[in-house]
Amino acid sequence: MSELLPSWPLLSAFIAASLVLAITPGPGVLFIITCSLVQGRRAGLLSVYGVAFGNFCNACIATAGLAALLAASAQAYSLVKYVGAGYLIYLGCKMLLARVPTTTTLRPELSSSKRMFFDGFVVALFNPKTTLFYVAFLPQFLGADAPLVQGIVLSAIFVGIAAFTDSGYALAAGWLAPLLQRGGVGKVGRWLGGSMFIGLGILAGARK
Repeated sequence: MSELLPSWPLLSAFIAASLVLAITPGPGVLFIITCSLVQGRRAGLLSVYGVAFGNFCNACIATAGLAALLAASAQAYSLVKYVGAGYLIYLGCKMLLARVPTTTTLRPELSSSKRMFFDGFVVALFNPKTTLFYVAFLPQFLGADAPLVQGIVLSAIFVGIAAFTDSGYALAAGWLAPLLQRGGVGKVGRWLGGSMFIGLGILAGARK
């Protein structure tokens, strides 16, 4: 176990820091909340799984050293950043341009389980700041025995903690979703969700 996990003082500090960071809202949390508000609790939870998988892939990439490339190459960083921002804007435009259904539901037909998972995965994966975060955060808690193995294990622990807190956000927002599905509020909710996605994409692309 000494090769898989750091000493208990470091591990306990890592868990505490991970919990604080996971609770702090970021692009992934905002994406999950928007999905839950506009399409319901199930969609929000599916997006949680996608974001978690994307975050874990990001962590593995960071552990393998891609973060060093992103930090050294402004072109590589910008490319990944703009791909992620562009996808968020695409999701927002798709939601705004979607045909308003005749029923009072807000759930678009295209939002299948695979689609919600994939959208969350792409949003989390194409976030270079997440990769750079892992390469700056994880080494503070790694032991000297097997940093690669410990990095992957600690990444899995962090992703698990984040998925747990993100699920709380999704469930809380899911309670509010029925309020947006009553009467003529559906169109407002669709425009609100689309605008949030577009705004988040613009913010992600503009940040340095």
